[in-house]
Amino acid sequence: QVQVVESGGGLVQPGGSLRLSCAASGSMIRINTMGWYRQAPGKQRELVASIGRGGTTNYIDSVKGRFTISRDNAKNTVYLQMSSLNVEDTAVYYCNADVLTMSWSRRDYWGQGTQVTVSS
Repeated sequence: QVQVVESGGGLVQPGGSLRLSCAASGSMIRINTMGWYRQAPGKQRELVASIGRGGTTNYIDSVKGRFTISRDNAKNTVYLQMSSLNVEDTAVYYCNADVLTMSWSRRDYWGQGTQVTVSS
């Protein structure tokens, strides 16, 4: 079984920074793409940023230049460095891991979510 656990959320003032971390553990062959999603109240969950195993990254337009996604394959960990935060970034942030399981099938695993609140 694979577990995905996020950490690093919290309350920050507009213009501030936060760093989210997400670690995957358990039996698996490897993790392919890892991504950060967010869901604000009353809105659909959206992909914020993703990173491939080789380091290729993608971002939604609203966070380009402010957020940076990175990963450590040896630790099965992905990070999201968030800067110049604004109130529109307030949401629950979820980590996703596209895992190649021990049975050689691909499966998505999700973390429990971490709250990010941007407020003065």
